[in-house]
Amino acid sequence: MSSPTPSIQDPFKAWKFLVLPTLKVSDVFSLFLKATIAICTFVSISLVFYSFLNQSQWQPCPECHKSLISDHMKITNGNVSGDFYEKTNISHVLFGIGGSAKTWNKRRHYTELWWMPNITRGYVWLDQKPPENRTWPDTSPEYKVSADTSRFKYTCSYGSRSALRIARIVKESFELGEENVRWFVMGDDDTVFFIENLVMVLAKYDHNQMYYIGGNSESVEQDVIHSYTMAYGGGGFAISYPLAKELVRVLDGCIDRYASFYGSDQKIQGCMSEIGVPLTKELGFHQVDIRGDPYGLLAAHPLAPLVSLHHLDYVQSIFPKLNRIDSVKKLISSYKMDPGRVLQYSFCYDLTRNWSVSASWGYTIQIHPSLMPAKQLESAFRTFQTWRSWSNGPFTFNTRPMSQHPCLRPVVYFLDRVERVGDGTLTTYKRSVQEFGQVCDLPEYAPVLAVKLVNVTTSTSLKPDIWNLVSYFSLLAFLEKL
Repeated sequence: MSSPTPSIQDPFKAWKFLVLPTLKVSDVFSLFLKATIAICTFVSISLVFYSFLNQSQWQPCPECHKSLISDHMKITNGNVSGDFYEKTNISHVLFGIGGSAKTWNKRRHYTELWWMPNITRGYVWLDQKPPENRTWPDTSPEYKVSADTSRFKYTCSYGSRSALRIARIVKESFELGEENVRWFVMGDDDTVFFIENLVMVLAKYDHNQMYYIGGNSESVEQDVIHSYTMAYGGGGFAISYPLAKELVRVLDGCIDRYASFYGSDQKIQGCMSEIGVPLTKELGFHQVDIRGDPYGLLAAHPLAPLVSLHHLDYVQSIFPKLNRIDSVKKLISSYKMDPGRVLQYSFCYDLTRNWSVSASWGYTIQIHPSLMPAKQLESAFRTFQTWRSWSNGPFTFNTRPMSQHPCLRPVVYFLDRVERVGDGTLTTYKRSVQEFGQVCDLPEYAPVLAVKLVNVTTSTSLKPDIWNLVSYFSLLAFLEKL
């Protein structure tokens, strides 16, 4: 018996009524053109209507490019002479330091700690010419007087109009037309730069691209009020030549558009947003937006070269029994011996004694008479408070409390001296005497308290290339998460 032949139906038969009639090419083009014109007209009318209703909110940027810059734009820097592949060095950096004629004589000592006449390039920008009866010190950078800013708007009720002048330092520095400049570095008159490390950091980046490099505030309350995407000016920030060229073109109009912003650095960041270049964060730039004792911050420095310190007049001296300037000089003494290693934090365990030992090279040693978890050791002791409210946090990094009880804190040693030994160094740290002579009388503390000095030796200096490896492995770790 034969089986019935299955019927095959046209699956598209039911849809034939949707098939368009035969059209000429010219008709299709005409319909498409009419539809496009209709859509564009509708969108244009909608935008005009929206703009009319929102005139107070819509602020155009006439200086900005018509197209958004979504990535770092590569631009050939015509101002750079010599070998294109020459490695970035200090001669390629032009500093712009915000200062005041009234306060410079008092605050210049911080700048003079790092400034090297005839080597470093740049200027202190003052609000007015210094008194004629005062000789400008040879140890200070040359000064220039900022242009008048009275034509610009400033509407921040709790700020100072000096922010306008300081924001324009990068523009006035650029317009000097100095040759062979790859980076414009801005800072305050109380910013201490560690210039070898600064150059080491900048050399990682292609100066022919648009880069805006710096760091955030340590206090979350400051970042919330101002911005997480802003390079804080006191900690210093760097702008590559191509980005400076674009910034100079839009800056004055941008300053007026952000008239309500408090600080110069906030205004600069607003302009960067319009240009389309984000902040590249480097952890070695330190705004030091903290109060109290900075010990915990410096004793657990992140894995990055120390580039800058700021606000040192607003915190306690970083070394006991020394004033602020002499304290920084002492830190610089170890920095000069091994720039890349200074403040680099590491810890280890002495399993024969059950000790945990941590070191911030060139600054301090801590010994715990017990085996501490690594997670605790890598967190900074909270010896400080937030900048604005003097609170115990939050901060942009992990912290742990520093007990006042001598039996609940490590035995602390501070740098005593540093010397060169062959290709390496020998640093000696001396035990710090606690206030009021308080020491722990528990038996496990006795062996540690018997240690008066700690010697740390290194066989070689920390080479700059190590930071390229750190960046490389950080990138690999990031890619693995994707």
